[in-house]
Amino acid sequence: MPETTHERRPVITPVRVVIALCLTAPFVAMLWVGSYAKADPALAGIPFFYWYQMLWVVISTALTMLAYKLWQHDQQGRKAGEGK
Repeated sequence: MPETTHERRPVITPVRVVIALCLTAPFVAMLWVGSYAKADPALAGIPFFYWYQMLWVVISTALTMLAYKLWQHDQQGRKAGEGK
């Protein structure tokens, strides 16, 4: 009986670390209230506190999309590696 050797890929890879950073960055930014709990500088009359949080809505969306695309790429690579 031929012995098949499956090369196991590591669970923690650089791509997965980037994915984790993309998903945790918005939480860290919003939980660090002292960094944005101020009124100045205002942007078009909107206090910093508000426009900073709204900016993170856009940044969070972009980071989540990036994490999703990286995850898809990682999973496709793993499936292709299994077929060998």
